Amino acid sequence: MEKGHKIDKIEPGSIAEELGLMPGDILISINGQTVEDVFDYHYLMQDEELEILVQKPDGEEWELDIEKDYEEDLGVAFENGLMDSYRSCRNRCMFCFIDQMPKGMRETLYFKDDDARLSFLQGNYVTLTNLSEHDISRIIRYHLEPINISVHTMDPALRCRMLNNRFAGEALKKMRLLADAGILMNGQIVLCKGINDGIQLEESIKKLTEYIPYMQSLSVVPVGLTKYRDGLYPLEPFTKEDAIETLACIHRWQRDCMERYGIHFVHAGDEWYLLANEPLPPGDAYDGYLQLENGVGMLRLLNDEFMEALDKANADGAASRRVTIATGVLAAPTIERLCGCFMQKFPNVTVQVAPIRNDFFGARITVSGLLTGQDILAQLKGRDLGDRLLLSCNLLRSGEEVFLDDVTLAEVKNTLQVQVDIVKSSGQDLMDALLK
Repeated sequence: MEKGHKIDKIEPGSIAEELGLMPGDILISINGQTVEDVFDYHYLMQDEELEILVQKPDGEEWELDIEKDYEEDLGVAFENGLMDSYRSCRNRCMFCFIDQMPKGMRETLYFKDDDARLSFLQGNYVTLTNLSEHDISRIIRYHLEPINISVHTMDPALRCRMLNNRFAGEALKKMRLLADAGILMNGQIVLCKGINDGIQLEESIKKLTEYIPYMQSLSVVPVGLTKYRDGLYPLEPFTKEDAIETLACIHRWQRDCMERYGIHFVHAGDEWYLLANEPLPPGDAYDGYLQLENGVGMLRLLNDEFMEALDKANADGAASRRVTIATGVLAAPTIERLCGCFMQKFPNVTVQVAPIRNDFFGARITVSGLLTGQDILAQLKGRDLGDRLLLSCNLLRSGEEVFLDDVTLAEVKNTLQVQVDIVKSSGQDLMDALLK
């Protein structure tokens, strides 16, 4: 690793700007300690008195004494957000979504991360197979939490088989080290039919309840199967009957955990309820929506936020307009129902919902976040979309106007000849977009 960490940006009005630091300068140490990565940096920056060593581009070294408020930052952004190389996944999971992607997409989409630092910073899920004793000790020392863990099964031998990693079973013991140190965790089980469901799921949930309260929540989501599975493990899709059985298991454990611990603990992904044709649980059944990014409770939260916003909205003076909402097949029925309620209160606004079939990955992929620009164009081209087309922000790459398949937002606007509004994820945001 190169010596130090290169500064990429300086925030205006920050301590760094006052000190005369510039992009291109290299941070060498803080209080005489080498900064390994972003965790060291944030931990050391908590002190109110700092001595930092910086190297200028010409090789000159500056030693700077700083007095600041507790946890106040220097106001710098580094060339590498982690201040270290990203750790790729060493597993070859039988259900890995990246292995089911077509060739020819941008290179970054094929990178498999398994980095506990991204778990802490961005909420990513990790298998723990990459964590060394040094990594565990740093997590405990800095009390980094929550750590999100892809568990999948608590049977060590089965976990080795599912992850295709002979160390995957042994890695489960690291959860005990984290729990004993009081580190909060969230767990995830990707359920594969005939592999880790049924009795295996029952046993996994049972063993994971032993980590409560440090294991805050556990999500159970169905494996995503694309049409690009040639040569991969022959996984089968779940049926309605499978979904009913899975929900029955989860609901039994929710009742048990509520009685013993006062939380529901284990939660089913929204897909299970739609596949089983069962109603979504009420909002208070999600224990604060700790697993939204896993598709757990997203539709319930959207429903409740939207209906609350609708109740508060002023029905007078809404301009006449026609709006189309394009979304995934999974969310479409919920959004159609919400729009029906909306149009009863705002009859001047006509809303049509266009469910977009995922031809790119295959019809079994139903979530809106995996829709591509080309599927949207193919299925909406030539249709009367009204005055505006609404698309969810989760269809685009973070911070960019580009879809998963590199089709740009500008291409969609030009091809469909309609104004496109990008809507944030809350029910209030959807309400605002409809009334905009």
